[in-house]
Amino acid sequence: MSVTKYYKKMLLFLSVMGPGVVTAFADNDAGGIATYASVGAQYGYQLLFVLFISTISLGIFQEISARTGAVTGRGLAALIREYYGVRWTFLAIVILLFANIATTVSEFSGIASSFEVFSISKYVIVPFSAVLIWWIVLKYNYRSVEKVFFCLCFMFISYVITGVIVEPDWQAAGSALVMPDFSNNYEYILLAVGLVGTTITPWGQFYIQSSVVDKGIRAEKYRYLLVDVLVGTLLTGVIAFFIIIVTAAALYGQHFVIENVHDVAIALEPLAGSYAKTLFAFGLLGASMLAAVVLPLSTAYAICEAMGFEHGIDKTYREAPAFFILYTFLIVIGAGLVLMPGISLYKVMLAAQVINGVLLPPILIFMLLLVNNKELMGKYKNGRIYNYIAWMFTVFLVLLNLILLIAGLIQ
Repeated sequence: MSVTKYYKKMLLFLSVMGPGVVTAFADNDAGGIATYASVGAQYGYQLLFVLFISTISLGIFQEISARTGAVTGRGLAALIREYYGVRWTFLAIVILLFANIATTVSEFSGIASSFEVFSISKYVIVPFSAVLIWWIVLKYNYRSVEKVFFCLCFMFISYVITGVIVEPDWQAAGSALVMPDFSNNYEYILLAVGLVGTTITPWGQFYIQSSVVDKGIRAEKYRYLLVDVLVGTLLTGVIAFFIIIVTAAALYGQHFVIENVHDVAIALEPLAGSYAKTLFAFGLLGASMLAAVVLPLSTAYAICEAMGFEHGIDKTYREAPAFFILYTFLIVIGAGLVLMPGISLYKVMLAAQVINGVLLPPILIFMLLLVNNKELMGKYKNGRIYNYIAWMFTVFLVLLNLILLIAGLIQ
């Protein structure tokens, strides 16, 4: 390959790069970090196999969403409305709205928790962060906002550095990653559902497809988009892996009860010094800020698509008033609920991930029905083997939720 062709391909990839990486990284949000911390503290490396499976699932479903957006030029909500009617669209939007309100609250909980490590009150930092997040999207176009997303993604490297500092048992972690070690108690199942719910989220499927459309990526650039999705998925799995092994090394076997993320950060200090505590809080801040922008956006995209309203970051308020009003509403609700006295920030973050896990299967079923529609997707529909794998993962999630329900009833 000539140097000119190489640079041309690299420039094409960089022009496409964004939706896959940003969506995947935003999946490791505040609630995700809280879930990973609980997994490591309570079960050590035992749930790493569930993480491995859910990361593969993330790659599959993010690829399906991105491909559908590139081929059709329409978001997921718009396609559900067109092919399945208003009633099913309403169901999908209600699921998304319910999950996203809970998750947006968890992102502002994460922002508050990260600053609590440095003794800064949530009543100061949460309103400031909410205004900053709202202003970024209202002020700038898509490409400018995406650059902010990339900057926040880099903050996740703090967890890799922390993982190296704490010196975990790498051999045990590697074995647990590929060898399942299941338990049948309710808490284990609850955390497994939460782990899946933070890796593959309902909002993530809507957002990646909408961002592909908003960025103007079409089917002819799909191979570059595929790389973007796979890179994002791989890095997301690596970050989640490091968060679990960090908390497992610091807390597993000590019967340590986590009341908030501040507890996790403080617990790291005796093991790895104050730098580890700071790095953990720094990573939580970046994760929370990224998702606090993306979550309200995904909701505004989906509802506007479902209702046929103008939408997009590149639009002005006059061109897309409903889009920006919805975006503002989610930020106000998310930040406002966190400021309520007596609320447990950590429990909010954990609960949001379980809600995501429970509400995810119906969204995945819509996605698979659409991507297998030959009239809609043409030659880009799922292949037979790939389709079997995608449906197998979807059925696994449904069964996991049924087990959670049954275990809750009989405990």
